[in-house]
Amino acid sequence: MEKLDDLLHHFGNNTRFSTAVVQAADSIVLSTVKRALQLNLGTYRLYGNLVEIKEIAEEAGLDLNDSRLDVIHAPSAQDAAEQAVKDVRLGHAGILMKGSIQTADFLKAVLNKQNGIRSGKFLSHTALFELPGYEKLLFLTDSAINITPGLEEKTVILENAVKVANSVGIKKPKIAVLAAIESVNPTMPATIDAACLTQMQNRGQLGNCLVDGPMAFDVAVSKEAAAQKKVASHVAGDADILLAPTLEAGNSLYKSFVYFAKAKVAGIISGAQAPIVLVSRSDSAENRLYSLALAIRTTI
Repeated sequence: MEKLDDLLHHFGNNTRFSTAVVQAADSIVLSTVKRALQLNLGTYRLYGNLVEIKEIAEEAGLDLNDSRLDVIHAPSAQDAAEQAVKDVRLGHAGILMKGSIQTADFLKAVLNKQNGIRSGKFLSHTALFELPGYEKLLFLTDSAINITPGLEEKTVILENAVKVANSVGIKKPKIAVLAAIESVNPTMPATIDAACLTQMQNRGQLGNCLVDGPMAFDVAVSKEAAAQKKVASHVAGDADILLAPTLEAGNSLYKSFVYFAKAKVAGIISGAQAPIVLVSRSDSAENRLYSLALAIRTTI
């Protein structure tokens, strides 16, 4: 897979994949659903204010009488999130998608101890970028969920990202564990965690992947930088996945890719009972569609 457009093809008639869309009364959200239906990307359950959904759907040219659509009235964002999460938990939908709702309110319903859909593992966000100037698609994790992950959390974050990479055909992904430098410094916890993850992979504890770190960003993505710094590695300059040390680092990289590099992106949350499409309310319909297609691929 060389471009994010490749995510949108070769699904066939996947009507068995039903997506619950939280707070669907939004023009970009409904435009995304319309395009997804045109591509046969499953069926959709739209949660939100019924009157508003009808008005916006009419403006967007989305036919709510389509047999692949169900509209579930929810008077508030909280109600929409709770109903959608419940339906995913009960198996009425296999994917959960964030619409026009605050991320904190959305995740509150997802993580509810009694009625949520957490599976007992750590949740983590994995983003897939199409970057001008980089020769292949590039994953980044975690830029949205875990603030200061420790070694245990990073192990699960890595494993979640590997599963997503496998779903798009990368059988043995190369993972660069990011830090500011390439050597272990006891005063820099990110370098210690990176070295531990590298050793865990060397001993076969992390599955079918290649892991190296600590590694600065330039060395992870540039063979020239790796050569200049004399870093000999199967990962250096050819990373498939970047594992960020903290949420701040991951989030800054994510937004730098989008706003400065003009990257296209797909992003999902892994580790729950079902894949979760988590996008920013400012994300384009195109990036939302890519994220939805990525979520579907992880269920195949």
